[in-house]
Amino acid sequence: MDQVLEALGISSAGAVFSAALTMLVCLIAIKVVTNLLDKVLARNAKMDSNLRHYISSAARTLMWVLTVIIVANALGINTASLVALVSVAGVALSLSVQNIMSNLFSGITLLLTKPFAAGDFVEVAGKTGTIKTVGLFYTQLDTLDNVAVSIPNSDVTGSAVNNFSREPLRRVDRVFSASYQDATEDVKAAILDAVAKDERILADPAPFVRLLEYKNSTVDYVVRVWCKNADYWNVYFDLNENVRESFAARGVEFSYEHVNVHIVEK
Repeated sequence: MDQVLEALGISSAGAVFSAALTMLVCLIAIKVVTNLLDKVLARNAKMDSNLRHYISSAARTLMWVLTVIIVANALGINTASLVALVSVAGVALSLSVQNIMSNLFSGITLLLTKPFAAGDFVEVAGKTGTIKTVGLFYTQLDTLDNVAVSIPNSDVTGSAVNNFSREPLRRVDRVFSASYQDATEDVKAAILDAVAKDERILADPAPFVRLLEYKNSTVDYVVRVWCKNADYWNVYFDLNENVRESFAARGVEFSYEHVNVHIVEK
């Protein structure tokens, strides 16, 4: 028996008993710690379920690796080489799955910082659409033409995120062109008539209508109005139509870039 133990690198039968006792203590510790960790994570209702599962699994894996090293040390086995082997294996694994790990930690960052949530309308990584899910590796969204897009989380965290759903109010910005023959006050009055037709446009902040720029053939007027986030696109398109009607009612001419040619007879 002693020869077998010696061949395995174990000093004595007493070491086996000590290692078994150590193993039992480690198993109890793993059970207690994981149960406690699961309870703590469960209390945080705002934490994503995927993130809770990942933290729990990572903690269990780490504790099992430590248990193996501790038990091996109790058996009298030189753990320096085991630790070195685990470290080398960890480095090799991290290099082989570098992109996966990048997406994983980016996913954890998104779940913790919450730049958007499911249902938000966003522009991110060159894509615009409604967020469906935020996973540990990919963020999924549906575009305006109903295409499902999966974006690697590393691309999401590496780009600017425009969240159009975060704030309760949005501002509609439009520019309308009139001719030089129309008085400024007439054009502004026509635009304000169009604004007044839409009850979804808020009075506070007040609508803003000013002459923006003189161009070669047109005078441009900027219009800025506020509405509820959910009403943005309806207000946007209805404002276009209402301004056309108001211009016609007040005799204001829509203008466009053009060139006037004057022929001079000699």
